[in-house]
Amino acid sequence: MNLIGKMLNNRYEVLEKIGNGGMAVVYKAKCHVLNRYVAIKILKDEFTTDSEFIKKFNTEAQAAASLAHPNIVSIYDVCNEDNLYYIVMELIQGKTLKEIIAEDGRLSWKWSVNIAMQIASALETAHKNNIIHRDIKPHNIIITEDGIAKVTDFGIAKAVSNSTITAFGTTIGSVHYFSPEHARGGYTDAKSDLYSLGIVMYEMLTGKVPFDADTPVSVALKQVQEEPVDPIKYNENIPISVNRIILKSMQKDPNLRYQNATEMLQDLSLSLKKPNEDFVVLATRNDDSPTQKIPTIYELEMEKNNDRKTNRTSSVENNRKKESKIKQFYSKHKWARPVTILGIAMIIFIIAMCATIAIMNGSRPNQVQIPNVSGNSDGSERITKDEAIRILNELGFTDISVEEEYNDEVEEGYVISQDPEYRDNYAINVTKHITLTISKGQKIVTLPKNMVGKDVNDVKKELDKLELKYEIIEKNSETTQAGIVLEVSPEEGEEITAATTVQITVSKGSAYKDVTVPNVINKTENDAVATLTEAGLLVSIDYEENASKSDGIVTYQSANPGKTLKEGDSVKIVVNKQPVQSTVTININLKSLMNYTEPKPVTNTTIDEYGNTVNTTFTPEIEKGTVVIEVGSDTILSDSYSFNTTNITKTWTTTGVKEVKIKVNGVTKDTKNVDFNKGDQTINFQ
Repeated sequence: MNLIGKMLNNRYEVLEKIGNGGMAVVYKAKCHVLNRYVAIKILKDEFTTDSEFIKKFNTEAQAAASLAHPNIVSIYDVCNEDNLYYIVMELIQGKTLKEIIAEDGRLSWKWSVNIAMQIASALETAHKNNIIHRDIKPHNIIITEDGIAKVTDFGIAKAVSNSTITAFGTTIGSVHYFSPEHARGGYTDAKSDLYSLGIVMYEMLTGKVPFDADTPVSVALKQVQEEPVDPIKYNENIPISVNRIILKSMQKDPNLRYQNATEMLQDLSLSLKKPNEDFVVLATRNDDSPTQKIPTIYELEMEKNNDRKTNRTSSVENNRKKESKIKQFYSKHKWARPVTILGIAMIIFIIAMCATIAIMNGSRPNQVQIPNVSGNSDGSERITKDEAIRILNELGFTDISVEEEYNDEVEEGYVISQDPEYRDNYAINVTKHITLTISKGQKIVTLPKNMVGKDVNDVKKELDKLELKYEIIEKNSETTQAGIVLEVSPEEGEEITAATTVQITVSKGSAYKDVTVPNVINKTENDAVATLTEAGLLVSIDYEENASKSDGIVTYQSANPGKTLKEGDSVKIVVNKQPVQSTVTININLKSLMNYTEPKPVTNTTIDEYGNTVNTTFTPEIEKGTVVIEVGSDTILSDSYSFNTTNITKTWTTTGVKEVKIKVNGVTKDTKNVDFNKGDQTINFQ
C-alpha cells in the first residue's frame, strides 16, 4: 500500500518512508495541527489480523506514551484508521546504535559507558512505572546528532512476545539480546532488560555479540547454557570495572544480576571515576548444580514424534492386543472410564502443584533482617570494615562492594554508611548487593590556585588528583564561553578537609542562542523587518534619499549577512525613501496683502485768464509694484502688478518642506512653510 501523500486522521500528512522493521514501517509525516514533523510507525498487515495482539499493542503503547524522559522517544498518539494501526512519535535525527557499530566497529569505552548510562536512566524511569521493554537491542536505540541516546519501542515487545506464532517469528531476530529466561519463554522483568543492556555494552566494546550461531534456536540455547567470553579478552582497552559490570549484568541467574537499573547506573557512574578499580562484586550461584539445557516445547514435541516413528512398527501388534483388552474391560464396567479420567487428572494436578512449590522454594533466596553495620541509624558504635563484612557474610550476604571517602567525623577504616540502610523489620534477600562506604579519615588539602578562568575538565583533573569531591553548578554567562570556571567555593588556595565538597560554578555560555544574520539587502522594508525579527534579532530603521535606487528597499544593513550574533542583538537597516512630489497653487490677493485703498477722483479749481473759475476733475494713477514669489531657494515669479490686483495665481511642483515667501518691491510681505509631501494643495496669501 502506497501511503505517501495520504492524510491520516485528517491531521498527519505522510511525506516519505524512512525505515522498515520486523513489525512496522516507519514514515516521516507532518502534523498539520501542531505544525511539526513526526515519525509514524504503521503496523504491518500480518499483525493487524490478530485481535489479541492489537488489544495488547494498544494497551502497551498507551502505557509507554505516559513515559517522559530525555532518553526515551516520546509517543504523541496511538491511532487506527481504515485497518491501519499506527503510533505517532517524536522524529529523531540520527542513526541507530546498530548502524554506528556497523560503521565504526568497536566504540571507545567512555562513550560506550555514557550511552549505557543514558539507556539505564531510561530503563530506570520505565521500570519505576512498571513498564518493561523486553527488546533492548542496538536497533531500538537511536543516537541523535548531539550524541543523545533515545530508546524506542517501549512496551511494544511485550505485546509481540505474548501474541501469536506469527508475531513471535517477527521478534526471533532479537534472540541475540534475549535474557536466558526470555529465551526459555519464562517470566521476564526489569532484570531481563538489564541483561539485554549488558549484551548491548558487550557489542559496543567488542564489535560482536557474545553468543552467535547459524540459527536463532542455537543462539537461544547458548544464551541459556554457555557463559560469555570476557569482553576484555577481545578488547584489552576495556577497564576492569566496565568488564565486570558487563559480566554482572549478564549473569544467567536473575538474582545474581543488578536488581534494578539504579544499581547499574551507580556502578557505571563510578567506573568513569575509578575505571581500573575492582569494585564490582560478582556473586556466585548458591547451588552446585551445573547449567542444564532446558528444551523448548517444540524440541520436546520433535523428540516425541521421532520416538513414535522409531517404535511404531515394532509395537503396533502389542498396542492392538492392549487396546482389545482395555476395550473389553471398559465395555463390561461402564463406571470405570469416568473414574479413570478423574484419577489421572488429579494425579497430574498434584504433580504439577508439587513441582511448582519445589521450584519456587528452590529458587527463592533466603531473606534476613538487614543488620546495622554503619552505626548511624540507631546511635550504635561504629565498626571497622572487616567487622562489617564478617557480620554480613555470617548472615549469608556475599555480594558486597566497598567505597572509600574522606570524612571529618568518622575514624579511618570505620564504616560511614551502608546501602541499603538499616531499618527495623526490614528483611531482604541474601543475594541483594550491599555497598559499604568506609572512612579514609580526615585529610587537610590546599585547594589549587588560579582555577577561575580555566577549562572545567582541567580543574576536575586537579581536584581528582587531590581526591576531592566536587559539585558542578552551571550558570549562563554573556561574557565567558561555555566550559570555563566562573568561581569556586571554598575559594582558591584555601585549606579544607578532603571531605569538603568543592562547588565549581561553570559557564553554560550565553543564555541566548547564536543567530546567523540573514541578507535583507534589496528587500522591502516590511520583508526585511519580518526576516530579521523571525531570526530573533531586533531592528532599527533609518531612511535616506537615493534617486539611483528603488523607493522603499533596504540599501544597507549594519551586520553583514552570515555573521553570527546573539538572539536579541540589534541590527540597523537603511531604507531608501524617495521624496513625494506635489503641486502647490499659490493665490495672492495683492490688494488685501498691501492693504491698498484705490485713489478717489480729485477736483482742482483754477481761474482762467478771463477771471472765470474753472473746476477740473481727474483720477490719480494706481500704484504698481514688483511682486516676487520664492519657494525655498527658487524664485518662481517676478512681475509688476497694480496694487489693486486681487488674484495672482502661480503653480509649482517640488518636494519636501519649503518656505514660500511673498515680496513686494523687495520687501517681504508674508511667509509660510509648506509641506509638499502632503500632496497637491492651495496656499492663499491675502
